[in-house]
Amino acid sequence: MLLQTQSLTTHVALPFTPSKPIPKTQFFTPSKQNPFLKTQWRTLKCSLSTVSEPTHLEKKTHKPFPAEVSRTIMELVSVGTLSTLTQEGWPLGIGVRFAVDPEGTPVLCLNASNRQFSIDRRSSFHVQLEQCGLRTPQCTILGSIDKPEDRRMLKYLHSVWTKRFGEEVDEDLIYVVSVERVLQLEDFKEGGVWVTSSDYKNAQPDPLRDFAEKLVNEINTNNIEDINRFCNIYADLNFQVSEAKLIWIDRLGFDLRLWSPQEGIFEVRIPFPRDVTDEKGAKSTFNCMSQLAWEVEKNFYAPDFERVKQVKQIAYKGE
Repeated sequence: MLLQTQSLTTHVALPFTPSKPIPKTQFFTPSKQNPFLKTQWRTLKCSLSTVSEPTHLEKKTHKPFPAEVSRTIMELVSVGTLSTLTQEGWPLGIGVRFAVDPEGTPVLCLNASNRQFSIDRRSSFHVQLEQCGLRTPQCTILGSIDKPEDRRMLKYLHSVWTKRFGEEVDEDLIYVVSVERVLQLEDFKEGGVWVTSSDYKNAQPDPLRDFAEKLVNEINTNNIEDINRFCNIYADLNFQVSEAKLIWIDRLGFDLRLWSPQEGIFEVRIPFPRDVTDEKGAKSTFNCMSQLAWEVEKNFYAPDFERVKQVKQIAYKGE
C-alpha cells in the first residue's frame, strides 16, 4: 500500500525486494483505487519501536558505543583465543569455545591439556567477528582465569553452557575469564578503544544482532540499486562510486563499503532516523528510506535531511 499523510502506528513488515520506480515498485504496492496518486507527493512517514534516547556521543557518531560493540561480538561468536603464561613462562594461545553470562563474562570448558597456565592467572581472551568478508571487528578481554567454587554458581554456568551449545559438560571443567578491561577494534590495522569493566558489563548487545547478517545478505542480493542510490542521496561524496555494498546493520544505522576507481576504498555510516529494535522495524525503516531516496532522486520531494559528510578511507588507489 502507498502511504500519504497519516503515520503508521505499527511496523510496516515488508520483505526486501529490488526497488522499481512508482507505480511498479514492490516496496509499496498500490491498490486499484489509490487516492495517493491523485494527491500531491508527500514525505513517507513511519513510526518505529524505539529504545531510550541516544546519548550525545551516539547522536554525534550515529554508532553504538565500543562497549556495546564488544558485547555484540561476544554474543554472536562462540570461538575465541585464550592466551596465558605456561609454567615455564611462555605465552600460549589456544582456540576455545565459550559462552557468556548476562554480563558478558566468558564461560570456558577447559580440559587438562588446556589448563597449562602458571600460578599467575592473568590472561587475555581474543574474539573477532567477520562481517560480510569486508570487515572484522574484534575485542580482546584482559582479565584472569578463575575457577568458581560455589556449587550453585557452577550449576548456573553449566546451564549457560548448555543453552549455548546444547550439550552437557562436566562442571569441574568450567572456568570463567574475569573482565578487567576490554580493547575494542573496528577492523584489522586500526587503532583500538579501551573499555572499562563496568562499561562492558553494563552495556547491552545490539538488538538486531541475531538477524543482522541475514538482512545484510538480503539487501546486498535484492536491493543493490537502493544501496547505490543511498550513496547519492544520503551521503555527501566528492568522488564517483563504482560499487557499494552493505557491511553491517545495527539499531542506529548501517555501514557501507564504497569503491571509487579514482580515489580508492571508503566506508560511510548512514544513520536511521531513530533507533530500531527489531527485524520488522529494520525492514520498515529501510523501505521508508528507499522510498524517500527514490522520490528525492526523481525530484518529487526536496530533501530536508542533513547528508552524511564523514567518510573513512580504507585504502588508497592502487593499494
